[in-house]
Amino acid sequence: MTDDRVQSRAADLLPEERSAGSADPRLQAEAILAESDEREETPGAAPGTFLEHRASGETVTPGDGTR
Repeated sequence: MTDDRVQSRAADLLPEERSAGSADPRLQAEAILAESDEREETPGAAPGTFLEHRASGETVTPGDGTR
């Protein structure tokens, strides 16, 4: 994580991040970027996140369901 990247993120906190308040916006930006990098490297690493990839041939067409 580069210093410029952290500084840029700290300067551009989202409105909800600003409203939550922070004694150290730079430290807050580092934490946000670290979590973002982890999710990018390992998509299933974050709790409650699961991204399922399917090809169009793997979908259920109307009428194929169990109803």
